[in-house]
Amino acid sequence: MSLQNRYEFVLLFDVQDGNPNGDPDAGNLPRVDAETNNGLVTDVCLKRKVRNYVQVTRGDSDGFDIFVKSKSILNQSIDKAYLAVGLDPEKAKEANKDKKMQFTPERRAEIMKAQVFMCKNFYDIRTFGAVLSTGANAGQVRGPVQMTFARSVDPVLTSEHSITRVAVTSEDDAKSKETEMGRKFTLPYALYREQGFVKPFFADQTGFSEDDLNIFWDALVKMFDIDRSAARGLMATRKLIVFKHSSKLGNAPAHVLFDAVKVVRKGGIEFPRSFADYNVTIDRSVIPAGIEVIEM
Repeated sequence: MSLQNRYEFVLLFDVQDGNPNGDPDAGNLPRVDAETNNGLVTDVCLKRKVRNYVQVTRGDSDGFDIFVKSKSILNQSIDKAYLAVGLDPEKAKEANKDKKMQFTPERRAEIMKAQVFMCKNFYDIRTFGAVLSTGANAGQVRGPVQMTFARSVDPVLTSEHSITRVAVTSEDDAKSKETEMGRKFTLPYALYREQGFVKPFFADQTGFSEDDLNIFWDALVKMFDIDRSAARGLMATRKLIVFKHSSKLGNAPAHVLFDAVKVVRKGGIEFPRSFADYNVTIDRSVIPAGIEVIEM
């Protein structure tokens, strides 16, 4: 069933003694806002966790393959889509080189035919969208679900730890040293807030359904439980607040709903170390009629 309602949501998750999203441009230190020192987690990182959850829990079901996954070759997936709908991907690649052929009605119909197949078979394409205009070319898809960067409620302080390894890397190292040193970066604790949007008009274009949406909510709640690693420490979804509009167009601007959710450190807590150190409130008096608030 197609979506009949617009949604916005606020996701609260935390990390304890871990690195939620390392920055490769900064030696894999936790990402931070350089001016405020608030921690950041990218939308790409969070979408990766949603993809991993769906791959683990639904990967064997038709329609729930993942397009962007480890070691996948994206152009090969586009080629397979062409073959599945009875088109020749090699001819399509040749047509892409000819500017006159690129924009003919026949060529556009081929692109849309392949695109429809990919939306139907890949969960992450019909959810988040994708650039499919490489290789044989299946166009570009704008997904109904979009997510912002997550930002920590308070500034974060990165802890740097020296670690040792009793094994060495090579035979030459074995002659000169008994152990090897390394570095590990963690945050003692941080609570992150992320906002997101679900647009039903784009869902109509990709085939994103109510069932797909329920799987997405489930993924946001449970995604950290199937994505554990020593580097990320203890991470957990603490609260998911969903605003369900009574119509496709919506009943209020998104920022009004987001502003209604307040996350404030409790008085007397100088250095928060758990979710219990915060108060989370929803000012329902500013939420217009026609909007249902769902807490997960």
